Amino acid sequence: MFVYSVKSKQVKAVLVAITVIVITVCLVVLAKESKETAQNSNINLKASDSEERISFLSQFGWEIDEDPVEVCEVIIPEEFDDTYLSYNEIQKEQGFDLSAYAGKRVKRWTYCIKNYEGYENEDFIRANMLIYDGLVVGGDVCSLEIGGFMHGFYKP
Repeated sequence: MFVYSVKSKQVKAVLVAITVIVITVCLVVLAKESKETAQNSNINLKASDSEERISFLSQFGWEIDEDPVEVCEVIIPEEFDDTYLSYNEIQKEQGFDLSAYAGKRVKRWTYCIKNYEGYENEDFIRANMLIYDGLVVGGDVCSLEIGGFMHGFYKP
């Protein structure tokens, strides 16, 4: 016959370890879910293919040409200058924060918006989407005109 004794300290240690593992798994699942929806909204951030990118912009009421005007890699700087600080304020207003991606490479997809009020028949309005790991992490809608404008994805 085999007898094994367990001290109460060992039981407590095992319970603590199990609790830490359960909490860690829960945090990982919640973090992944929160990346897929913008803060304080039900916006789907998935953008790993053309259909998802078009769907993302249509959530805001934008109609775009299906083919992007430009696709390029952008490195978010480690330290933000005044321009990036201002741009990040636009991002924060719409539930994003580029400081979490400082030093990382993201892809910028640029699309021509066809239904911006006052510019319906012109080619001046663009939607820029910053995508990291298949999810939108920021972006803007802007005018290419001299003295133009820039704002978040929501229509003004």
